[in-house]
Amino acid sequence: MPYDSILTKRTMKSGLRKLLILGHRYLGMALSLLFLMWFVTGIGMMYSRGMPRLTPEMRLARLAPIDMDAVRMTPGEAASRAGLLDPGGQTTLLTVLDRPAYRFDGRVTDIVFADTGERFGALELDEAIRIAARFVSVPEARVRYDALMTAPDQWTLTQGRQLPMYKLAVDDAAGSEIYVSARLGEVVQFTTRRGRALSWISVIPHFMYFEALRMRADLWSGIMTWGAGLGVVLAALGIALGVIHFRPKRPFRVSRIRSCIPYTGGLRWHVTAGLVFGVLTLTFAFSGFLSLEPFEWSLRDFSLEDGTRAAFPPGTGSLADYPPIDAASWRQARVGAEIKEVAFARILGELHFVARGAPAVAAAMGWPDGGHQPYFVQRSVDPQRTVIAAGDMALRKEPIATETILSTLGKGIPGVGVLAADMLDAYDAYYYSREQRSPLPVLRVKLDDADDTWLYIDPYVAQIVGRVNRVNRAERWLYAGLHTFDFPFLYDRRPLWDIVIIVFCLGGALLSGLGVVLGFKRIVRGVDRMTAVTGHR
Repeated sequence: MPYDSILTKRTMKSGLRKLLILGHRYLGMALSLLFLMWFVTGIGMMYSRGMPRLTPEMRLARLAPIDMDAVRMTPGEAASRAGLLDPGGQTTLLTVLDRPAYRFDGRVTDIVFADTGERFGALELDEAIRIAARFVSVPEARVRYDALMTAPDQWTLTQGRQLPMYKLAVDDAAGSEIYVSARLGEVVQFTTRRGRALSWISVIPHFMYFEALRMRADLWSGIMTWGAGLGVVLAALGIALGVIHFRPKRPFRVSRIRSCIPYTGGLRWHVTAGLVFGVLTLTFAFSGFLSLEPFEWSLRDFSLEDGTRAAFPPGTGSLADYPPIDAASWRQARVGAEIKEVAFARILGELHFVARGAPAVAAAMGWPDGGHQPYFVQRSVDPQRTVIAAGDMALRKEPIATETILSTLGKGIPGVGVLAADMLDAYDAYYYSREQRSPLPVLRVKLDDADDTWLYIDPYVAQIVGRVNRVNRAERWLYAGLHTFDFPFLYDRRPLWDIVIIVFCLGGALLSGLGVVLGFKRIVRGVDRMTAVTGHR
């Protein structure tokens, strides 16, 4: 081979190596602190369970029971008396200000008292204080007015539809803060000092859920997506450089590994940590990047949406069809626990009441399984749910037959075949919840459509509680598998899962922390050189 050709190849390799070094160096100076924050706060997120949240279980546990004897009107009569022509959506019977009331959740939410048909207006401050005091079982004198909110704050970022809210502080050991919706007449958010503190050292910095930034959705999304995307490039460059610079000597021995890395001091430790934890750092960055839906890679319209909604329509249906509430019949039905809420539901064309009582144990505050869910799986189980036929008040104790559900589904999506239908009493790899928050049993239906869709249907109320397609199943492993290690052999085995995550997060934090130190030293040297040059002029 001609000497000039050899020299050209060496020059190209040297130039490529230098380009890799410069790219990794300056990206690292910009992003190492961000990576360090992600790894450290990732440990906190294992125990903070996401942002503070009033769980459905806690809400029901502290909601006043319904006085069925005080119900004087059907939902249709109440809506008509209040001038609501077609509320649509879901209708629910509950207690508001110690009176039975219908809540109509349609395009907007309206509340009408079930005893008089009077429309609920808005809470006064003294009423909000009384509701908050009952919620935490303290005297009203220990509840202090903080603000009347007309815009979300740090702890209500996604609850704009429930505004305005009274923010109230409670004089208790937990440092509780309660948000009472003036529109809904009930507590809609509850935080404690501990929950807020955990969020500030975990989920808020991890996801950059700072109020001023998160309320600007496009800006927040851009910062997070670009940060994670450049992080992928940074980690990939680091792995490439680590492989290039690692020069094992024969025979290779672990005791002589330091001599295989042509650096000293902190840089040697950084390269060593990169060789051990670099791939993990890359997978964390890559999976986090995918979770932000760059280029909307996994967002696609569900082609069978209209058909499945026609087969299993959500909501109440025609209010005029429901019979009056008869307190004696409800007592004879032997529902069991005190009834806190009754949803009016049309199940496969038949009228039903879905009664909910207080759960035996209220779930801990926070989001189910910590928060992010890359595809639709319901994470709100009803342990005290009772399904009752509206006509004869008979309790539904058995699930709807699989053949009946499949027949109804077929009418909604004609021409789409069913590859398999299985009643699951345990979670599978795609429909699951570490905290047992998704309903079971569930009917899994695999469809023969263009997207290879799987539907998960609650057989007691004939509602879809989970849906995954081909892309979602890939995303499940690329995000939940690589980012949170939700592998079937590991995710429900604690504390083993905790140990694995903590070890890897500490390794990533070590790698990133060394990058922060090296970058800071280089910046200091650069400033010193600039100062020296300026001094000589």
